Amino acid sequence: MHLELVVPGLLGGGAELPLPALELLLARGRRTEGDALALEDWLKEKFELAEDQGLPAGALTALALGIDPGERFWLRADPVHLRADRDRLLLFPSPAFALEMEEAEQLAGALERHFADRFELKVLRPDLWVIATAQDARVGAKAPLELVGQNVDPNLPEKRWHALLNEIQMALYQHPVNTEREASGVPVINSVWLWGGGRLPGAAASEWLSVSGGDPVALGLAKLSGARPGAPCAGAQEWLARAPADGRHLVVLDAPRAPRALGDAEGLARALQTLEERWFAPLLAALKADRVGMVTLHAPEAGLSFETIRGDLRRFWRRPRPLSAYAAQAS
Repeated sequence: MHLELVVPGLLGGGAELPLPALELLLARGRRTEGDALALEDWLKEKFELAEDQGLPAGALTALALGIDPGERFWLRADPVHLRADRDRLLLFPSPAFALEMEEAEQLAGALERHFADRFELKVLRPDLWVIATAQDARVGAKAPLELVGQNVDPNLPEKRWHALLNEIQMALYQHPVNTEREASGVPVINSVWLWGGGRLPGAAASEWLSVSGGDPVALGLAKLSGARPGAPCAGAQEWLARAPADGRHLVVLDAPRAPRALGDAEGLARALQTLEERWFAPLLAALKADRVGMVTLHAPEAGLSFETIRGDLRRFWRRPRPLSAYAAQAS
């Protein structure tokens, strides 16, 4: 069995806590370097979608969560908080604030009633909305988490969508949910971020027999390619208990991604410590016991991969280093 873990945010910097299993896997593994990519771009490359085609995250998300995308054009329309800062517009994605399902449904319901003649909006999770429309659109390619701390103006949709976005923002601003949120001192949901537009591709190619995790784009690509999609697991022991004995498999572990993007050092440390206890340490033990033949760790934002087999663990001269040492090299 060859198990691959893609961990966006793995080399987020500032992590000085001891992570012995992860440090050993990185030190003894064979390192390869490639382009630094956001998770979405990494997935697009690995599933061999056409280079000249944007990643249709909206259609893939719908497919992953049980909606037939059909022939319609889909976009992600994730709820966000926008804030003016001098001469730029800053975006705060959903991990930066709490949003309940009831709030999301009320906000989205108001938008869908207002814009029923132009698009269909669905709330798949409080933080994950999609729009279906018959009209193609060029929209920003970046996911909200990739734009934290940046001026979002260059990534706004083409101008013909600006009037619609203004209408959406007005409808959200006046909504009772936001009135209550503002009175409570929490960020209001004053816009949606349109990205990942496209129609569902005819096919995708997969190197893996299964793809597991909570990222809907990855699970949509799994379904499209014929790989078996799997729900998130509590850890490696649970995954191994239900995994086949051989083959190549991918697990998306994206817990560090949001705290890394938001500059939340404590949250990043907690996420890495949890992955150490639930994934890296059990997988190191499974590798030593020959339960797993190979473990590969991908850090897409750094363009680094570390491939480890049981024999590599005997390379004692390659001493473990703190995670911060790899983060410094990546930056």
